[in-house]
Amino acid sequence: MYTMDSRQKNKPYPLGVMTECNHTYFSVVMKNGKDCGIILYDKKTGREKKLPFHSQNKFGSIYSMAIKDLDIKRYAYNFYDGETVFTDPYAKSIHGHEKWGRREKMLKGGFLDEGYSWEEDVPLKIPYEESFLYCLNVRAFTRHKSSGVAHKGTFRGIIEKLPHLKELGITAVELMPAYEFDEIEIPKAMLDNPYEMKADLSIKEGVPIKYNCWGYKEGYYFAPKAAYSSDKNAADEFKDMVKALHKNHIEVIMQFYFPNTVKQGLILDVVKYWVTEYHIDGVHLKGERIPLQVLGTEPLLTDTKLFYYHFPYEQIYEENEMPKFRNLASYSDDYMYTARRFLKGDDNTLGCFLELQRRNPKQHGVINYVTNYYGFTLADMVSYEKKNNDANGEKNSDGNDDNCTWNCGIEGNSRKKGIVSLRKRQMKNALTMLWLSQGTPLIYSGDEFCNSRAGNNNPYCQDNEIGWVKWNRNGIGDEIFAYLKELVRLKKDHPVLRNPSELKILDYIGCGYPDLSYHGEEAWRPELNHYSRFAGAMYCGFYAKNRQGEEDCFFYVAYNMHWVSHSFALPQLPKGMEWHLLIDTGEGGNVEMAERPEEEQQHVDVASRTIRIYKSKQIEGVKPYNRNQYVRSAF
Repeated sequence: MYTMDSRQKNKPYPLGVMTECNHTYFSVVMKNGKDCGIILYDKKTGREKKLPFHSQNKFGSIYSMAIKDLDIKRYAYNFYDGETVFTDPYAKSIHGHEKWGRREKMLKGGFLDEGYSWEEDVPLKIPYEESFLYCLNVRAFTRHKSSGVAHKGTFRGIIEKLPHLKELGITAVELMPAYEFDEIEIPKAMLDNPYEMKADLSIKEGVPIKYNCWGYKEGYYFAPKAAYSSDKNAADEFKDMVKALHKNHIEVIMQFYFPNTVKQGLILDVVKYWVTEYHIDGVHLKGERIPLQVLGTEPLLTDTKLFYYHFPYEQIYEENEMPKFRNLASYSDDYMYTARRFLKGDDNTLGCFLELQRRNPKQHGVINYVTNYYGFTLADMVSYEKKNNDANGEKNSDGNDDNCTWNCGIEGNSRKKGIVSLRKRQMKNALTMLWLSQGTPLIYSGDEFCNSRAGNNNPYCQDNEIGWVKWNRNGIGDEIFAYLKELVRLKKDHPVLRNPSELKILDYIGCGYPDLSYHGEEAWRPELNHYSRFAGAMYCGFYAKNRQGEEDCFFYVAYNMHWVSHSFALPQLPKGMEWHLLIDTGEGGNVEMAERPEEEQQHVDVASRTIRIYKSKQIEGVKPYNRNQYVRSAF
């Protein structure tokens, strides 16, 4: 039994429902407020009880009520405002949408169970320069039969895939919308009011239901998606996932899409709630009316990573202010389209590509990617130039028409050895570019082993093999997976390839070498004209120290995206060092961690559409170089 406690002080904030001791507090914004209140639904008997708000419950447009001794496990709730019944936008759980593709006529708010044991879990705060992001859709990630998990398409399915994520070396998963949203798209041929339809929504009058599998629409932002849970408690399962990932040193970033209809105050409440209640490490904000300055200066969020296309950094930080933890990051397609154009050999891209390769501002991070959930996958990026979205039922009019991709000579699948070999090389080139950028790399799930979506660059409605990740990879998939793992290890082991601040292209420590320098057919003389498609970049190891406290190695990267080979001049190393070839994407492709010396130290020929990486190595029997005795004649 429960009673309304008029003596208990009502609380207008926080909005939604909160339980303290033996009192449950309800708080909601009402548009009209003439005849409004709470509807309690008894889940055992199906009975409904209306509890009206009174004048003493009103604070501006907010109405609140305290109920004593409410059995929150027995009841669900909604609010009413006159004749309108609506579900609490602040509901912590949602009843009526537990099964994918099915929902009740009216959704109801639920109560969050108290007492979850987080043990000693805390956010990880991994710096951007040490991060590797992995974007995934919870359902598509493990829904396919080849995933081999017991709980397909769920938060628990992600836990089951932890061995794969750890082997790959990621440091964070970025989840596409995993809050409660309605995946059922109602066709125009069906009824205008979806609540008049039956709960079993599959086919009506021969018109199939269309699913929005990605969830970029207004939703119930405070509740984890129940259909992504393997049991009835989505909140606890989500927390189990976060805790398991944290124990394996993997962060959790949540995507939230807020259309223009969502109030900015709710956006702020959503972000703060998920950070405190679910221990997430970051939020990727999507939408046009985001309170960026407020979020960027919110004290609660200074340790939380926040991604957006571009923050108003000048309004958040003073000119020379450095945050204690660099939590904000720009997340845009600039790198993706520039890298793709350079990859396929377009004019006027080399200079912009090299600039984005080193972009890493002191006040914020930069998220780089060559593929994402939208657009082509990595395998499709080198196999298609035109989108193939007919299966979406929109006459191929949806999705991006300009993908900046090259099919390597034939559109779609091919068994020609030359085409297959070139595509494999181009995938390795793209991943090599990405991992040698100074920003934070991100890949989309399945790209690590060449998952294809058959040229569909917008499979938002494909709840099938087109949209799902297929885990039964072939030989090329195994090779790309092994190659990517070595790239991850290379960047992790060598801090000169992942500096915490942007490289200056200057010798600011007086060692005789700039931190980064560019070269061409002659050392120190890059050819950066509009038609150039090749350049060399040298990273000086004197500007970074490895885990043992020793100065890092020198690295020379030869980028040749031209369709003809080019000669590159290797810059002279300090005395006692020599260049060894570490990676050649055009020679069978595996990273050769057992380096081999180049016979010709001055010039090397790099094949067409190939990247080579050279690493410095101490010559045996020669006294190690002392940079304090450096003579400027090295130039």
